[in-house]
Amino acid sequence: MSTVPISPADRPSRRQESPLRIGMIAPPWFAIPPEGYGGTEAVVASLVDQLVDRGHEVTLVAAGAPGTRATRHITTYPDPPSELLGASPMPEVIHAAQAAQAIDDLDLDLVHDHSLAGPLLARGRDIPTLATMHGPAAGDNGDYFARLERTVDLVSISHAQRTDAPQLNWVGTVHNAVDLDSFPFQADKERHVLWMGRFCADKGAHIAIEAARRAGRRIILAGKLNEQAERDYFDDAVRPLLGPDAEYVGEADAALKRELYAAASCLVFPISWDEPFGMVMVEAMACGTPVVATRRGSVPEVIEHGRTGIIVDAFEDLPAAIAGADELDPHACRERVAQHFDLPVMGAGYERVYRQVLERRRRRPDAEQAVA
Repeated sequence: MSTVPISPADRPSRRQESPLRIGMIAPPWFAIPPEGYGGTEAVVASLVDQLVDRGHEVTLVAAGAPGTRATRHITTYPDPPSELLGASPMPEVIHAAQAAQAIDDLDLDLVHDHSLAGPLLARGRDIPTLATMHGPAAGDNGDYFARLERTVDLVSISHAQRTDAPQLNWVGTVHNAVDLDSFPFQADKERHVLWMGRFCADKGAHIAIEAARRAGRRIILAGKLNEQAERDYFDDAVRPLLGPDAEYVGEADAALKRELYAAASCLVFPISWDEPFGMVMVEAMACGTPVVATRRGSVPEVIEHGRTGIIVDAFEDLPAAIAGADELDPHACRERVAQHFDLPVMGAGYERVYRQVLERRRRRPDAEQAVA
Protein backbone atom coordinates (compact mmCIF):
# COMPACT_ATOMS: atom_id res chain seq x y z
CA MET A 1 0.00 0.00 0.00
CA SER A 2 1.45 3.38 -1.01
CA THR A 3 0.42 6.96 -0.37
CA VAL A 4 0.90 9.76 -2.88
CA PRO A 5 0.29 13.35 -1.72
CA ILE A 6 -1.04 15.56 -4.50
CA SER A 7 0.39 19.06 -4.72
CA PRO A 8 -2.21 21.83 -4.26
CA ALA A 9 -0.70 23.53 -7.28
CA ASP A 10 -1.86 20.59 -9.41
CA ARG A 11 -5.55 21.10 -8.74
CA PRO A 12 -8.10 23.93 -8.82
CA SER A 13 -9.70 24.92 -5.55
CA ARG A 14 -12.77 26.74 -4.35
CA ARG A 15 -12.80 28.48 -1.00
CA GLN A 16 -15.33 27.13 1.46
CA GLU A 17 -16.19 28.41 4.92
CA SER A 18 -15.97 24.97 6.48
CA PRO A 19 -14.13 22.45 4.28
CA LEU A 20 -14.69 18.80 5.06
CA ARG A 21 -12.08 16.07 5.45
CA ILE A 22 -13.43 13.09 3.52
CA GLY A 23 -12.11 9.56 3.21
CA MET A 24 -13.25 8.12 -0.13
CA ILE A 25 -12.94 4.36 -0.64
CA ALA A 26 -13.27 3.05 -4.19
CA PRO A 27 -13.84 -0.57 -5.24
CA PRO A 28 -10.55 -2.40 -5.91
CA TRP A 29 -11.25 -3.79 -9.36
CA PHE A 30 -10.46 -0.91 -11.73
CA ALA A 31 -8.34 2.23 -11.72
CA ILE A 32 -9.87 5.57 -10.75
CA PRO A 33 -10.86 6.79 -13.28
CA PRO A 34 -11.27 3.58 -15.29
CA GLU A 35 -9.73 3.25 -18.73
CA GLY A 36 -12.76 1.43 -20.13
CA TYR A 37 -15.61 -0.30 -18.33
CA GLY A 38 -16.26 0.83 -14.76
CA GLY A 39 -19.39 2.85 -14.08
CA THR A 40 -18.93 3.08 -10.31
CA GLU A 41 -15.27 3.93 -10.73
CA ALA A 42 -16.10 6.75 -13.12
CA VAL A 43 -18.58 8.19 -10.62
CA VAL A 44 -16.03 7.99 -7.80
CA ALA A 45 -13.36 9.74 -9.88
CA SER A 46 -15.73 12.54 -10.82
CA LEU A 47 -17.00 12.94 -7.28
CA VAL A 48 -13.48 13.21 -5.87
CA ASP A 49 -12.58 15.95 -8.33
CA GLN A 50 -15.80 17.85 -7.69
CA LEU A 51 -15.34 17.76 -3.92
CA VAL A 52 -11.75 18.97 -4.19
CA ASP A 53 -12.87 21.73 -6.54
CA ARG A 54 -15.41 22.73 -3.89
CA GLY A 55 -12.58 23.19 -1.38
CA HIS A 56 -12.70 19.90 0.54
CA GLU A 57 -9.82 17.64 1.51
CA VAL A 58 -10.30 14.18 0.00
CA THR A 59 -8.24 11.09 0.70
CA LEU A 60 -8.87 8.47 -1.98
CA VAL A 61 -8.16 4.79 -1.29
CA ALA A 62 -8.09 2.94 -4.60
CA ALA A 63 -6.27 0.48 -6.82
CA GLY A 64 -3.97 1.76 -9.52
CA ALA A 65 -1.98 4.93 -9.96
CA PRO A 66 -3.30 8.39 -9.01
CA GLY A 67 -5.67 9.72 -11.63
CA THR A 68 -7.81 12.29 -9.81
CA ARG A 69 -7.28 15.61 -8.05
CA ALA A 70 -7.51 13.92 -4.64
CA THR A 71 -5.61 15.63 -1.83
CA ARG A 72 -4.06 12.27 -0.98
CA HIS A 73 -4.08 9.00 -2.95
CA ILE A 74 -3.54 5.70 -1.13
CA THR A 75 -2.90 2.73 -3.42
CA THR A 76 -3.87 -0.76 -2.29
CA TYR A 77 -3.09 -2.64 -5.53
CA PRO A 78 -0.56 -1.04 -7.93
CA ASP A 79 -2.24 -3.02 -10.70
CA PRO A 80 -6.02 -3.37 -10.27
CA PRO A 81 -6.94 -7.09 -10.04
CA SER A 82 -9.62 -6.80 -12.73
CA GLU A 83 -9.09 -10.36 -13.93
CA LEU A 84 -10.30 -11.67 -10.55
CA LEU A 85 -13.62 -9.81 -10.63
CA GLY A 86 -16.31 -12.43 -10.12
CA ALA A 87 -13.72 -15.15 -9.51
CA SER A 88 -12.33 -14.38 -6.06
CA PRO A 89 -13.50 -12.26 -3.10
CA MET A 90 -9.99 -11.80 -1.72
CA PRO A 91 -9.08 -8.52 -3.47
CA GLU A 92 -12.23 -6.95 -2.02
CA VAL A 93 -11.42 -8.18 1.51
CA ILE A 94 -7.73 -7.22 1.39
CA HIS A 95 -8.61 -3.82 -0.06
CA ALA A 96 -11.10 -3.19 2.77
CA ALA A 97 -8.54 -4.15 5.42
CA GLN A 98 -5.89 -1.87 3.94
CA ALA A 99 -8.35 1.00 3.56
CA ALA A 100 -9.43 0.70 7.20
CA GLN A 101 -5.81 0.66 8.34
CA ALA A 102 -4.97 3.76 6.33
CA ILE A 103 -8.06 5.69 7.41
CA ASP A 104 -7.50 4.92 11.11
CA ASP A 105 -4.33 7.04 10.96
CA LEU A 106 -6.08 10.10 9.49
CA ASP A 107 -8.11 12.92 10.99
CA LEU A 108 -11.33 12.75 8.95
CA ASP A 109 -14.88 14.03 9.31
CA LEU A 110 -16.49 11.09 7.53
CA VAL A 111 -15.86 8.10 5.26
CA HIS A 112 -17.68 7.56 1.97
CA ASP A 113 -17.28 3.91 0.99
CA HIS A 114 -18.13 2.61 -2.49
CA SER A 115 -16.70 -0.88 -1.96
CA LEU A 116 -18.60 -4.02 -0.99
CA ALA A 117 -16.67 -5.27 2.03
CA GLY A 118 -15.59 -1.89 3.43
CA PRO A 119 -18.88 -0.96 5.16
CA LEU A 120 -18.50 -4.01 7.42
CA LEU A 121 -15.84 -2.04 9.30
CA ALA A 122 -17.98 1.04 9.91
CA ARG A 123 -19.17 -0.20 13.30
CA GLY A 124 -15.75 0.40 14.81
CA ARG A 125 -15.44 4.05 13.70
CA ASP A 126 -16.21 7.19 15.68
CA ILE A 127 -17.06 9.11 12.50
CA PRO A 128 -19.96 8.50 10.09
CA THR A 129 -19.62 6.06 7.21
CA LEU A 130 -21.73 6.65 4.12
CA ALA A 131 -22.18 4.16 1.31
CA THR A 132 -23.70 4.77 -2.09
CA MET A 133 -25.97 1.96 -3.26
CA HIS A 134 -24.65 1.58 -6.81
CA GLY A 135 -26.58 -1.63 -7.49
CA PRO A 136 -30.14 -2.78 -6.84
CA ALA A 137 -31.43 -2.27 -3.32
CA ALA A 138 -33.37 -5.54 -3.29
CA GLY A 139 -32.02 -9.08 -2.86
CA ASP A 140 -28.58 -9.68 -1.43
CA ASN A 141 -27.62 -6.00 -1.41
CA GLY A 142 -30.65 -5.09 0.63
CA ASP A 143 -30.13 -7.99 3.04
CA TYR A 144 -26.49 -6.97 3.51
CA PHE A 145 -27.12 -3.33 4.33
CA ALA A 146 -30.13 -4.18 6.48
CA ARG A 147 -27.81 -6.17 8.73
CA LEU A 148 -25.43 -3.23 9.00
CA GLU A 149 -28.38 -1.26 10.43
CA ARG A 150 -27.50 2.35 11.30
CA THR A 151 -23.75 1.88 11.31
CA VAL A 152 -23.82 2.92 7.64
CA ASP A 153 -25.78 5.82 6.14
CA LEU A 154 -27.02 4.93 2.66
CA VAL A 155 -27.28 7.22 -0.35
CA SER A 156 -29.48 6.15 -3.25
CA ILE A 157 -28.74 7.07 -6.87
CA SER A 158 -32.43 7.44 -7.72
CA HIS A 159 -35.70 7.69 -5.85
CA ALA A 160 -36.88 4.60 -7.70
CA GLN A 161 -34.03 2.59 -6.20
CA ARG A 162 -35.46 3.00 -2.71
CA THR A 163 -38.83 1.49 -3.50
CA ASP A 164 -37.53 -2.08 -3.30
CA ALA A 165 -36.07 -1.59 0.18
CA PRO A 166 -37.68 1.39 1.96
CA GLN A 167 -36.63 0.01 5.35
CA LEU A 168 -32.93 0.65 4.81
CA ASN A 169 -31.09 3.54 6.46
CA TRP A 170 -31.43 5.99 3.56
CA VAL A 171 -30.10 9.49 4.24
CA GLY A 172 -30.38 11.07 0.79
CA THR A 173 -30.62 10.66 -2.96
CA VAL A 174 -27.95 11.96 -5.34
CA HIS A 175 -28.20 11.18 -9.02
CA ASN A 176 -25.11 10.04 -10.86
CA ALA A 177 -23.65 12.58 -13.26
CA VAL A 178 -21.39 13.03 -16.25
CA ASP A 179 -18.90 15.68 -17.28
CA LEU A 180 -21.21 17.43 -19.72
CA ASP A 181 -18.42 19.43 -21.35
CA SER A 182 -16.63 16.20 -22.30
CA PHE A 183 -19.57 14.98 -24.40
CA PRO A 184 -19.90 16.42 -27.91
CA PHE A 185 -23.25 17.86 -28.89
CA GLN A 186 -24.56 16.96 -32.35
CA ALA A 187 -27.92 18.23 -33.53
CA ASP A 188 -27.89 16.58 -36.98
CA LYS A 189 -28.31 12.85 -36.46
CA GLU A 190 -27.77 9.85 -38.69
CA ARG A 191 -30.63 7.37 -39.15
CA HIS A 192 -29.16 4.41 -37.29
CA VAL A 193 -29.90 3.70 -33.61
CA LEU A 194 -27.57 2.64 -30.80
CA TRP A 195 -27.54 0.11 -27.98
CA MET A 196 -24.84 0.56 -25.33
CA GLY A 197 -24.27 -1.43 -22.15
CA ARG A 198 -23.29 -4.68 -20.51
CA PHE A 199 -24.45 -7.78 -22.34
CA CYS A 200 -27.10 -9.55 -20.30
CA ALA A 201 -30.72 -10.47 -20.90
CA ASP A 202 -32.04 -7.80 -18.54
CA LYS A 203 -30.49 -5.02 -20.64
CA GLY A 204 -32.13 -6.35 -23.79
CA ALA A 205 -29.62 -6.09 -26.61
CA HIS A 206 -31.53 -8.78 -28.52
CA ILE A 207 -34.77 -6.86 -28.04
CA ALA A 208 -33.11 -3.67 -29.30
CA ILE A 209 -32.00 -5.45 -32.48
CA GLU A 210 -35.47 -6.79 -33.18
CA ALA A 211 -37.10 -3.40 -32.49
CA ALA A 212 -34.67 -1.55 -34.75
CA ARG A 213 -35.21 -4.11 -37.49
CA ARG A 214 -38.98 -3.71 -37.28
CA ALA A 215 -38.52 0.06 -37.42
CA GLY A 216 -36.39 -0.29 -40.54
CA ARG A 217 -33.30 1.12 -38.85
CA ARG A 218 -29.74 -0.10 -38.69
CA ILE A 219 -28.47 -0.62 -35.14
CA ILE A 220 -24.96 -0.43 -33.71
CA LEU A 221 -24.22 -2.30 -30.49
CA ALA A 222 -21.29 -1.60 -28.17
CA GLY A 223 -20.70 -3.05 -24.75
CA LYS A 224 -18.86 -5.10 -22.20
CA LEU A 225 -18.30 -8.74 -23.12
CA ASN A 226 -15.72 -10.06 -20.64
CA GLU A 227 -17.39 -12.35 -18.12
CA GLN A 228 -18.58 -15.84 -19.02
CA ALA A 229 -22.24 -15.03 -18.40
CA GLU A 230 -21.97 -12.08 -20.78
CA ARG A 231 -20.35 -14.22 -23.48
CA ASP A 232 -22.95 -16.93 -23.06
CA TYR A 233 -25.81 -14.48 -23.46
CA PHE A 234 -24.16 -12.84 -26.47
CA ASP A 235 -23.54 -16.16 -28.22
CA ASP A 236 -27.04 -17.47 -27.53
CA ALA A 237 -29.23 -14.40 -28.03
CA VAL A 238 -27.30 -11.65 -29.82
CA ARG A 239 -24.82 -13.15 -32.27
CA PRO A 240 -27.51 -15.01 -34.27
CA LEU A 241 -29.27 -11.68 -34.86
CA LEU A 242 -26.25 -9.78 -36.19
CA GLY A 243 -26.07 -8.90 -39.84
CA PRO A 244 -25.73 -5.96 -42.24
CA ASP A 245 -28.30 -3.98 -40.26
CA ALA A 246 -27.05 -5.01 -36.78
CA GLU A 247 -23.35 -4.56 -36.04
CA TYR A 248 -21.40 -5.20 -32.84
CA VAL A 249 -18.36 -2.88 -32.63
CA GLY A 250 -16.86 -4.14 -29.35
CA GLU A 251 -16.49 -2.45 -25.98
CA ALA A 252 -16.36 1.28 -26.60
CA ASP A 253 -13.66 3.37 -24.95
CA ALA A 254 -14.33 6.96 -23.92
CA ALA A 255 -13.68 8.39 -27.38
CA LEU A 256 -15.65 5.81 -29.34
CA LYS A 257 -18.70 5.88 -27.12
CA ARG A 258 -18.95 9.65 -27.49
CA GLU A 259 -18.74 9.32 -31.25
CA LEU A 260 -21.44 6.65 -31.22
CA TYR A 261 -23.77 8.57 -28.92
CA ALA A 262 -23.47 11.79 -30.91
CA ALA A 263 -24.24 10.24 -34.31
CA ALA A 264 -27.17 7.98 -33.37
CA SER A 265 -30.76 9.04 -33.92
CA CYS A 266 -31.63 7.55 -30.53
CA LEU A 267 -30.37 5.22 -27.83
CA VAL A 268 -32.54 2.12 -27.40
CA PHE A 269 -32.74 1.07 -23.74
CA PRO A 270 -35.16 -1.88 -23.55
CA ILE A 271 -34.47 -3.01 -20.00
CA SER A 272 -36.54 -5.71 -18.32
CA TRP A 273 -35.36 -5.05 -14.78
CA ASP A 274 -35.52 -2.10 -12.37
CA GLU A 275 -32.32 -0.31 -13.32
CA PRO A 276 -31.20 1.83 -10.35
CA PHE A 277 -29.93 4.60 -12.60
CA GLY A 278 -28.72 3.86 -16.14
CA MET A 279 -25.76 6.11 -16.93
CA VAL A 280 -25.99 5.42 -20.67
CA MET A 281 -29.25 7.37 -20.78
CA VAL A 282 -27.56 10.47 -19.42
CA GLU A 283 -24.51 10.07 -21.66
CA ALA A 284 -26.71 9.82 -24.74
CA MET A 285 -28.76 12.87 -23.80
CA ALA A 286 -25.55 14.82 -23.15
CA CYS A 287 -24.78 14.37 -26.85
CA GLY A 288 -28.26 15.55 -27.80
CA THR A 289 -29.48 12.01 -28.43
CA PRO A 290 -32.94 11.05 -27.16
CA VAL A 291 -33.59 7.75 -25.39
CA VAL A 292 -36.24 5.15 -26.21
CA ALA A 293 -36.75 3.01 -23.13
CA THR A 294 -39.08 0.73 -21.23
CA ARG A 295 -40.77 2.01 -18.08
CA ARG A 296 -38.63 0.27 -15.47
CA GLY A 297 -36.64 1.48 -12.48
CA SER A 298 -35.22 4.98 -12.80
CA VAL A 299 -36.20 5.46 -16.46
CA PRO A 300 -39.12 7.88 -15.77
CA GLU A 301 -36.85 9.76 -13.36
CA VAL A 302 -34.04 10.26 -15.87
CA ILE A 303 -35.94 10.75 -19.13
CA GLU A 304 -38.54 13.46 -19.60
CA HIS A 305 -41.10 11.60 -21.68
CA GLY A 306 -42.00 13.35 -24.91
CA ARG A 307 -39.15 15.84 -24.56
CA THR A 308 -35.85 13.99 -24.11
CA GLY A 309 -37.05 10.50 -24.93
CA ILE A 310 -39.98 8.17 -25.30
CA ILE A 311 -40.97 5.70 -22.60
CA VAL A 312 -42.99 2.62 -23.54
CA ASP A 313 -44.82 0.02 -21.45
CA ALA A 314 -44.36 -2.90 -23.86
CA PHE A 315 -41.57 -4.09 -26.13
CA GLU A 316 -43.90 -4.12 -29.13
CA ASP A 317 -44.17 -0.31 -28.83
CA LEU A 318 -40.43 0.21 -29.31
CA PRO A 319 -40.41 0.44 -33.15
CA ALA A 320 -42.93 3.28 -33.17
CA ALA A 321 -41.02 5.01 -30.40
CA ILE A 322 -37.79 4.77 -32.40
CA ALA A 323 -39.52 6.56 -35.28
CA GLY A 324 -41.06 9.10 -32.92
CA ALA A 325 -37.70 10.00 -31.39
CA ASP A 326 -36.79 11.75 -34.65
CA GLU A 327 -39.23 14.52 -33.67
CA LEU A 328 -37.51 15.34 -30.37
CA ASP A 329 -35.21 18.34 -29.96
CA PRO A 330 -31.54 17.42 -29.33
CA HIS A 331 -31.05 20.74 -27.49
CA ALA A 332 -33.68 19.72 -24.92
CA CYS A 333 -31.75 16.52 -24.24
CA ARG A 334 -28.55 18.43 -23.59
CA GLU A 335 -30.37 20.97 -21.42
CA ARG A 336 -31.84 18.25 -19.18
CA VAL A 337 -28.37 16.88 -18.45
CA ALA A 338 -27.05 20.36 -17.70
CA GLN A 339 -29.84 20.97 -15.19
CA HIS A 340 -29.97 17.61 -13.43
CA PHE A 341 -27.02 15.34 -14.25
CA ASP A 342 -23.91 17.50 -14.67
CA LEU A 343 -20.97 16.96 -12.31
CA PRO A 344 -21.38 20.15 -10.24
CA VAL A 345 -24.96 19.09 -9.48
CA MET A 346 -23.72 15.75 -8.14
CA GLY A 347 -20.90 17.36 -6.14
CA ALA A 348 -23.28 19.81 -4.50
CA GLY A 349 -25.73 17.00 -3.76
CA TYR A 350 -23.17 14.88 -1.93
CA GLU A 351 -21.85 17.86 -0.01
CA ARG A 352 -25.38 18.59 1.16
CA VAL A 353 -25.85 14.99 2.35
CA TYR A 354 -22.47 14.98 4.11
CA ARG A 355 -23.28 18.16 6.02
CA GLN A 356 -26.74 16.92 6.98
CA VAL A 357 -25.32 13.66 8.33
CA LEU A 358 -22.65 15.49 10.33
CA GLU A 359 -25.16 18.01 11.67
CA ARG A 360 -27.52 15.22 12.68
CA ARG A 361 -24.73 13.52 14.57
CA ARG A 362 -23.75 16.72 16.34
CA ARG A 363 -27.35 17.49 17.20
CA ARG A 364 -28.49 14.00 18.17
CA PRO A 365 -25.68 11.40 18.28
CA ASP A 366 -28.19 8.59 18.61
CA ALA A 367 -30.76 10.02 16.21
CA GLU A 368 -33.15 7.55 14.71
CA GLN A 369 -34.51 9.93 12.12
CA ALA A 370 -32.82 9.72 8.71
CA VAL A 371 -32.10 12.80 6.62
CA ALA A 372 -34.66 13.13 3.83
